[in-house]
Amino acid sequence: MGLFRKYSDLDIIDGVRRQDNRILSYLYDSYYEMVSDYVRKNSGTEDDAGEVMQESVVNLYRQVTTGEFSVKADLKGYFFGMARNVWNAQLRHRSRLVHFETEPADHSSSEDLTRATLERIVARSFALLAEDCQTVLTLYGDGLSYEEIASRMGLKNAAYARRKKYLCKEALMEIIKTDPEFHDLGPL
Repeated sequence: MGLFRKYSDLDIIDGVRRQDNRILSYLYDSYYEMVSDYVRKNSGTEDDAGEVMQESVVNLYRQVTTGEFSVKADLKGYFFGMARNVWNAQLRHRSRLVHFETEPADHSSSEDLTRATLERIVARSFALLAEDCQTVLTLYGDGLSYEEIASRMGLKNAAYARRKKYLCKEALMEIIKTDPEFHDLGPL
């Protein structure tokens, strides 16, 4: 916890609105374990917990900045409810995917061409990413844990490494979307 400081719910809400890194780190440090416990007890992994935490923070930010946010109880309880809803929605989505799976995909030549084009776009976009983002995503792709990534990159903790990976992945997606060849592919 950042210098053992305790922030009030109003401080946290204001910090989220301003995207204050100290407040966001405090939010992760204070709430992550609660979210992780819930996700892991309900068929999830540690990686799932990180994704749920990310999505919950993004949802909180959207609510705070659009004026949709009004908490009657304590923020931690509200945030937990949001995280629980995010995870339950992901579970419902996964179960639908399992039910709709059909026969293996036909690997026709047009699919191979699309895959090759996508790989080219991703490689080009990856090269445009900041060096630290390239490193985080490479380490993650190599199967390193968030703890190992944090240690190798000198980041303060695994939660911060997870957040960094998420932000870098988002940055990569934004670069990919600006690639002219990506738009030529049409809907995937």
